[in-house]
Amino acid sequence: MKQIFLFTAEWCPICKTLEPVMDKINATVMPVGKINIDYEMDRTKSANVTSIPTVVLAENGQEIKRFVGDKTYEQVLEFIR
Repeated sequence: MKQIFLFTAEWCPICKTLEPVMDKINATVMPVGKINIDYEMDRTKSANVTSIPTVVLAENGQEIKRFVGDKTYEQVLEFIR
């Protein structure tokens, strides 16, 4: 089973741009786990996230791939495929 996670922070302007895209993914494709790096530091560190926004696609608990930065809805759909 595939899962997608968004590592984000309230103070990040690029995160605010990506958030509506990920909300649409959440509503139409698959649930998006949002991880606030300021509150979930251990999880952020264990995922080796050093820049935000970072989106991680995992399958059966293992990371498949990731991207950093902003993307359109269509680009995120392609990333998931």
